[in-house]
Amino acid sequence: MTPFERLVRESAGAKARFRDIPVIGRALDEGVPMDLYADYLGQAYHHVRHTCPLLAAALEHCGPEDERLAAALREYIEEEEGHEAWILDDIAAVAGPDAVSRVFGYEGDAPVRALVGFMYDAIARRGPYAMLGMVHVLEGISVELASRAAAAISERFGRTPEAGFSYMTSHGALDQEHVAFFEELINGIKDDKAIDLIIDTANVVYELWGWMFERLDSPRGVQSHAA
Repeated sequence: MTPFERLVRESAGAKARFRDIPVIGRALDEGVPMDLYADYLGQAYHHVRHTCPLLAAALEHCGPEDERLAAALREYIEEEEGHEAWILDDIAAVAGPDAVSRVFGYEGDAPVRALVGFMYDAIARRGPYAMLGMVHVLEGISVELASRAAAAISERFGRTPEAGFSYMTSHGALDQEHVAFFEELINGIKDDKAIDLIIDTANVVYELWGWMFERLDSPRGVQSHAA
C-alpha cells in the first residue's frame, strides 16, 4: 500500500461522515436557498483568506530534510494567492456590495475559527506536514463536489454558473490539476510519522469543516452575515 492509498483508506470514515451531512446532499441534488449559499461564502472567505498564511507558516517550519515539501508549498502558495477575492466577488454578485462589508465585520463563526486555529497550532506544534492533511480534504472535496453543487444551486435560481459561483467552479476545476501532483508528493514521503500526522490532520479537518456545514443548516447557525 502506498502512503497515498493509506491516507485515503484511513480518512475514508471521516470523509463518509462529511458526505452524509444533510445539507451537502441537498446542495448536490437540488441546490440550497440563496441566503444559505451566501452564508457559506462568508464562512468560506474566513478560512480561504488564511490558506496562503498557513502555507507560509508550514514553509517556515520546513527543515533541510523537507525540501520536497517546501517546493510543493511554494507552488501551492503561488496557485492559491488571491482566491479569497473570488469569494468576495461572488458575495457581491449574489447578496450585493453591502454584504461584502458585513463579511469584514467578523472573523467567521466557531467552526471556521476552530479550523483555522487548529491548523496554525498543528503546523507550529506538530510540524509542517500537517498542512497536507488540510490540502487533502479541501482539494479532494472541491474536485468531487464544488462544480456539481454550483450547478445545482445556480440552476435552482436560474443563474448562469459564472454569476456568483466563480470560487466554486474555478476552484473545482483548478484542484483537478492538483490531484496527481498531490498523490505523487504524498507517495514521496518516507517518514511514517509524517504520514500519521497528515492522516490525523485530515480526519480533524473533515470533522471541523463538517461542523461548519451543520451549523449553516441549523436554526441556531449563522444569521445571514453575508446576505
